[in-house]
Amino acid sequence: MSETTERPGTRRGALLGAVFLMATSAIGPGFITQTTAFTVRLGAAFAFAILLSVLVDIAVQLNVWRVVGVSGLRAQDLGNEVLPGLGYVMAALVVFGGLVFNVANVAGTSLGLDALFGLDAKIGGTVSALIAIGIFLSRRAGIAMDRIVVVLGVLMIALTTYVAAVSGPPVGQALTQAVLPERVDFLAITTLIGGTVGGYITYAGAHRLIDAGVTGPERIVEVSRSSVLSLLVTGLMRAVLFLAVLGVVAAGVHLGSGNPTAEAFGHAAGEVGVRLFGAILWAAAITSVVGAAYTSVSFLVTFSPKLERGRSWLVVAFIALSTAVFLLMDQAPTTLLVLAGALNGLILPVGFGVLLWVAARRRDLLGGYRYPRWLLGIGVLAWLLSLYLGVNSVSGIAQLWS
Repeated sequence: MSETTERPGTRRGALLGAVFLMATSAIGPGFITQTTAFTVRLGAAFAFAILLSVLVDIAVQLNVWRVVGVSGLRAQDLGNEVLPGLGYVMAALVVFGGLVFNVANVAGTSLGLDALFGLDAKIGGTVSALIAIGIFLSRRAGIAMDRIVVVLGVLMIALTTYVAAVSGPPVGQALTQAVLPERVDFLAITTLIGGTVGGYITYAGAHRLIDAGVTGPERIVEVSRSSVLSLLVTGLMRAVLFLAVLGVVAAGVHLGSGNPTAEAFGHAAGEVGVRLFGAILWAAAITSVVGAAYTSVSFLVTFSPKLERGRSWLVVAFIALSTAVFLLMDQAPTTLLVLAGALNGLILPVGFGVLLWVAARRRDLLGGYRYPRWLLGIGVLAWLLSLYLGVNSVSGIAQLWS
C-alpha cells in the first residue's frame, strides 16, 4: 500500500482517498448514534455544537497534516525523534483503541445488513469483514481502498441528504441557532471533537499521504487543502444527518426506541427510510473498519522492515481479530469501549502536542521549513482544549476502574 506500489499518476486519487479515509473513519456507528442522541436532546441548538466542533477539528487537522506531510514521517516516528520511546507509547495507545473500536465497527456492519436485508448479525459481520479483508489482499490495495472509501462516503452523504430533504427540517431555525444558540452544551461539543479527531482518526488521512508519496514543503498546498476538505466532508455528513433527525423531532415525534436513528429514518421515509438507514450504517461501519485497520497498522510498520513487508497481512490479521472478538462476545465489549474511548482522549493531547513541538522547535525534522506562526497559534489553542478533553478522559478511566 505504499507509493512504491502505486504509479505517480494515482497521487491525485490518493489525495482524494486520504480525504475520505479520514472523513469516513470519523463517520462510524458511534458518529451516527451520537449525532442522533444530541439532536433529540438539544434540537436546533445542536447546530452550534456542530459548527464549533468543525472549526476546532480544522485547527487540529491543518497542523497534523502539515507537520506529517512536510516531514514525511509518521506520528510515531516523530514521537521517537522528540523523546525516545514516546512513539512506541503512542503506537500502543492507537493500536489498542483502534482494535477495540473496530469490534464496534464490525458490529455496526452487522446491524446495517440486518436493517437492509434482515441478515443474521454474525453472518452480516463476517461477510463485511471478508469484504474489508478482500480490499487489502488485492494487488493494488492502496488504490482499492481509496476508491471504496470515496464511493461509500459519497453514497452515505447522498442517501442521508435525501432523508433530510423528505423529513422537512426547519433549516432557517438551525442556521440561526448555529450562530445564536439558545443553549450551549459543552459535553456535546467535546464529544464531537473527540469523535472526529480522536485516536487513530487524527492520523488516518495524513498517514495515507505518506504512503502515496505526497510529502515535502512543495506539496503544502495540496496537503492543507486536503486536510480542510476532509473535515468539511465530515461536517457535511454530520449536518445532513442532524437535519434528517431534526425534521422528525421538530414534527413532535418521540424517538424512544433502542435505535432512534432507524426510527427517525422510518418516520421520515417509511420502510424505504429504514432500508436507507441500513445502507448508511453499513457504509459508515465498513469504511471505519478499513480506516481503523489501515491506520492502526501504519503505527507499527515503521518499527521493523519485516513489519513493513508484511503490512497487508497485518491489516488482515487486525480485521480478523476484531471480527473474532465480535463473534465470541456477540456484541461490542462495553467496558473496553469505554476504556478505549477514554484512552482516545489521551492520545489527542499527547500526539498533537508532539506534532506542535516539532512545528515550533524541530525545523530539522521539517527540512528547514519555517512553520507559520498563525497556524501554530491556533494549534496551541486547540491543544489546550484537547488537554481539557484528556483530563475528562483520565476521570473516565478512574471511574471505570473504581
